[in-house]
Amino acid sequence: METWYRLVSGAAASLAALFAPIGPLVATTLLFIAVDFLSGVAADRATACRDRRKWYFESRKAWRTVVKAALAVTMIAMAWLLDCCVLDFLELRSAKLLAGFACGVELWSFLENAAQLSDAPLFGWLRRYVHRRIREEVGDE
Repeated sequence: METWYRLVSGAAASLAALFAPIGPLVATTLLFIAVDFLSGVAADRATACRDRRKWYFESRKAWRTVVKAALAVTMIAMAWLLDCCVLDFLELRSAKLLAGFACGVELWSFLENAAQLSDAPLFGWLRRYVHRRIREEVGDE
């Protein structure tokens, strides 16, 4: 039994050491996902109150967020393995690129939620500005 304990704890320590450098990327991405989820719940509730309809928390949406978070962490881990174990000679930094993309998507969703929550024109202006800048960078007319 002690041999199995050593084997399992050694394997867990090895995996933790391998993925330790992406800890901040994973934590940042999960933070963005959590902020978007909480602002989405608040925006949904505010919209329901404005429309004078009954609001209730849906666990289905929460589970969708859990699945999204798990897939984002898996994506970052796979990109990290590609960066450090397979294509280490290229220095692609694809884990940072994909984490940045995931955080950008969550930021966009947060801006949409903030525009629903607040009547402040700042959030609508930010959303339009980001949309315009993306179209300019991509070249989409």
